[in-house]
Amino acid sequence: MLYDVIIEPIGDLINGDEIIFVPESSLWSVPFAALMDPESNYLCDSFRVRMTPSLTTLKLINDYPDDFHNKKSALLVGDPCLEGVLYEGRKFDPLPCAREEVEILGRILGADPLIGEEARKDEVLRRLPSVALVHFAAHGRMETGEIALAPRSTCSSLLFVEEDFILTMKDVLDVRMRARLVVLSCCHSGRGEIKAEGVVGIARAFLGAGARSVLVSLWAIDDKATLVFMKHFYEELVTGKLASEALNQAMKSMKESEEFSDVKYWAPFVLIGDDVTLE
Repeated sequence: MLYDVIIEPIGDLINGDEIIFVPESSLWSVPFAALMDPESNYLCDSFRVRMTPSLTTLKLINDYPDDFHNKKSALLVGDPCLEGVLYEGRKFDPLPCAREEVEILGRILGADPLIGEEARKDEVLRRLPSVALVHFAAHGRMETGEIALAPRSTCSSLLFVEEDFILTMKDVLDVRMRARLVVLSCCHSGRGEIKAEGVVGIARAFLGAGARSVLVSLWAIDDKATLVFMKHFYEELVTGKLASEALNQAMKSMKESEEFSDVKYWAPFVLIGDDVTLE
């Protein structure tokens, strides 16, 4: 088992209640929180878990001035309207649970979400630099994790090109972000081309653009499970808990539920970068 290979040899050296992993290559796809010891206990039962592309990345994040990152306001983006948009010859299905997700989070956070036609790429890019929290509940591109947003117009008679509606890594890197936390509640949002230093995907692009921390999912799960997980996560986060604490508690809440106790529902969520709180 991976626990025996990765955790057991260093078990006596672990102090505290948090472990930060710096994965290489295919280890980025490992849900470390779900590693199981010989007594059938999960790693997240004893430790909060975070990941980082490199120690250099952590140092760069920690070197930001105290007042660099925004302290207030949230950008919640859910179920962008993609009617009439074709991507690789296929249409996008609506995401009713994503819409419900950001509506619920909007009530928890006291923020008005961008939904449907309002969730346009140009509007999202305009708002990204000015918020402390960003949450996307949308379709993600399997290969890179790039996000599908509503184009400027949803008229089905128009032919859209990718740059009209896909939020690319370049788009993100061109934004001067000051967000403390970015949450990618998208299918395949944790996927990307894998290189030695870490996963090169939309999550790392947000870190490179200035975000302090990014929460992603390593694989796609049931829409309802995602909604329930995110509700648990944000209910913990707004109490002042660290993001890693909120994540850990959300995992435990899912594990203790009847409907979503299976590891596939709670294990894919991973916090990458620094640990943060929201004000």
